[in-house]
Amino acid sequence: MSEFAFFRFLSTNMLTSEEEKHKQEMVELTEEVLDAKGIECDARISKLSEDKLKEILHEVRKLRKKRKRASGDAENDTEEEEQVADAEQGRTEDLEEPEYVR
Repeated sequence: MSEFAFFRFLSTNMLTSEEEKHKQEMVELTEEVLDAKGIECDARISKLSEDKLKEILHEVRKLRKKRKRASGDAENDTEEEEQVADAEQGRTEDLEEPEYVR
C-alpha cells in the first residue's frame, strides 16, 4: 500500500536523495502516517492531490526526524534538514510566476 505512495512521492520529485536511498524506512513511516489518517488503499492514494501528498510527506519527515533523534543518530540530521529545505525551496521557486521583461 505505502509503496504506491512512495512512488507517487518519487514521481512528483518530492523526495530527497537521502529519502530515496532509505526506501524501506520511508515506506514503513508512510504506512504509519496513512494508517493514522485513515487512508487504506491504493485507489484513495492515487486520487490524492499533490497538496495532500506534500502534507503526508511532511508528517513522514517529522516522524522520521523524531525517531532518528530518539535513536541518537543526530549526525546526519543537519545535512538531511538542509537537503529537505533546499528541495522544498526549489519547489516553491518553481511555483512562483516568472518575471516578465519588456
